[in-house]
Amino acid sequence: MCAPGDPHTQKLNLKKDRIDNERFTMSLEKNKAIIRKMVEAFNKKDLAVIDEFVDEFMALDFVDHSSQVQGRENVKQGYTMVLKDFPDLHRTIEDIIAEGDKVWFLEKVTGTASSGKKMDATSLTILRIVNGKAVEGWGGYIQKTA
Repeated sequence: MCAPGDPHTQKLNLKKDRIDNERFTMSLEKNKAIIRKMVEAFNKKDLAVIDEFVDEFMALDFVDHSSQVQGRENVKQGYTMVLKDFPDLHRTIEDIIAEGDKVWFLEKVTGTASSGKKMDATSLTILRIVNGKAVEGWGGYIQKTA
């Protein structure tokens, strides 16, 4: 058995720390990939694709603290309403940061309302992701012209 000050023990601890750090970094990258997939799914404007994404990557009891939307089915209804109002809506991620179990992303949102009014907005969203599923979120527009 190795003693705490033993060089072999220190080497093993460094290796364990490196492996833990690689796992943590991988989970951060996986969480960012979920956000990218969400934006890609939304930009397809196909409700079946959006529903499939929501079923796979959102917790059944997901809570959006900003809009007070609760539950995966209500999220789907929200996406349906947004696409009805803005059939050409497009989202572009401008920046994305993951730390711990949260992902922050800044996105450009553009589209034309069914009334013909144009929208050009910047949105900041934070999602908390646990075991590969978004469980809660916060966000809103930080700049909006319509």
